[in-house]
Amino acid sequence: MNGYVYDGRALRRQPLDAPLDQAIWIDLLQPAPRHRAAVEALGLSLPTQEEMEEIEISNRLYTEDGTHYMTTVMPGFSASGMPAIGPVTFILNAERLVTLRFHTPRPFDTYPERANRSAPGCSRPARIFLGLFDESIGRLADMIEEIGREVDTAAKEVFDPAGTTDQDELRNNLVHIGRQGERLGRIRLGLLSIERAHGLFRQIQAQDKEGHDLRSIASEQLRDIEALGEHADFLSGRIGLVTDTALGMINLAQNGSMRVLTVVSTLFLPPTLIASLYGMNFSNMPELDTPWGYPAILVTMVASAAGSYFYAKWKNWL
Repeated sequence: MNGYVYDGRALRRQPLDAPLDQAIWIDLLQPAPRHRAAVEALGLSLPTQEEMEEIEISNRLYTEDGTHYMTTVMPGFSASGMPAIGPVTFILNAERLVTLRFHTPRPFDTYPERANRSAPGCSRPARIFLGLFDESIGRLADMIEEIGREVDTAAKEVFDPAGTTDQDELRNNLVHIGRQGERLGRIRLGLLSIERAHGLFRQIQAQDKEGHDLRSIASEQLRDIEALGEHADFLSGRIGLVTDTALGMINLAQNGSMRVLTVVSTLFLPPTLIASLYGMNFSNMPELDTPWGYPAILVTMVASAAGSYFYAKWKNWL
């Protein structure tokens, strides 16, 4: 649990034993029961992790006793350092902002040091709320750009005429691009939840006499979210194209292998037919009594196989 106060210029982290009633922003990460009790002593109700993970809009965006509860979904890292996506609840009223989370989105680490340099500022809880959203939108934009670079690299490997046809490399490429698609899906979910939270925030500021400038900032952020959503849709289409192409290349490689096996099998069909004819147990088979019968049959078998080979080459089957 970290508490922050505004010192007139920037946010300053309070000492761990400082009273929370002076804090303008309280950030809770996997809070212990005593930390939850300390925040609830300020008259706030903290949802449980199970309540935060519910997908109903009425449970994610609501107002209670003049305090506004907004739960968004943000990508970040779990306690073990693995990429994860989870809910983050913003509890906002006139006195303070409380954020509750159980994973670590990067904006919560980077925002406090540059809160005074953000467009909304950090002098009021509502401005900190918008500042965190501004930082989160910037982080999502960076992630989308990174995915775009990965898609460009994968597309060059798949569409390069001189590229690999090795099935294992194509499968690895397919797995890699699939992971980028999964990352993009998490980002789109985060953008959607932030956009919904903006809707409630604009309603709140519509009742605030000093909220005109904040509504303007929120509108700019909403335009950024819409632009990122369009970019994400574009990347999603590219990922689908690269995925389909990689699957097509794998199918072509498999078809090529099957074609070679089929032609090789066809080459041995005429010799097999000849050998099976002379393997029949009939007494009236004149060639069996002639001295040239065995070498003649061998020559015939080789000639039939060679004829099948040159016919396949003429038809471009090989």
